[in-house]
Amino acid sequence: MADPHTLYKLIILYMLKKVNFPLTNAQISEFVLDQGYTTYFTLQQIIHDLLDAELIREEKIRTTSRYYITDSGEKTLEFFGNKISPAIRRDIDSYLKENQFQLRNQVSIVADYYKTTTDEYTAECKVQEKNVDLISLSLTVPLKEQAIAICDHWNSKCQEIYTFVMNELLQ
Repeated sequence: MADPHTLYKLIILYMLKKVNFPLTNAQISEFVLDQGYTTYFTLQQIIHDLLDAELIREEKIRTTSRYYITDSGEKTLEFFGNKISPAIRRDIDSYLKENQFQLRNQVSIVADYYKTTTDEYTAECKVQEKNVDLISLSLTVPLKEQAIAICDHWNSKCQEIYTFVMNELLQ
């Protein structure tokens, strides 16, 4: 049996390996904390340790961290994955299967903004599927508040915008 910290690391690596999209800190935390495996602060330390060891990599988009397993993480999981009990594997597999659509949707819609060299702001909005952009839209606006509003509304409006653009361009 692995020590608890090693087990938590392996659980995170296993989760990231089982999906073909990144998982957010909140998504990982939801599973681990709901199962009662550890505390929030311990989990954050474990994620930090995995990042330091380059077993996972992080992508930050606004206030959200998205995690991917690295090649080193996959190799580590190959060597030590048998330390995850069959019961825990079943729990993870069940969670991922039951929530796959919701988990994927949460990370496939991306919106972020940045300040340009001309002191304006560009909002970059995307809908991705399997790391391919279905739609990518960049809008430059004069005010930071406008860029934030665009990013904030992208999640609820992207489907409608995508449908409109496709209909207009395919007529």
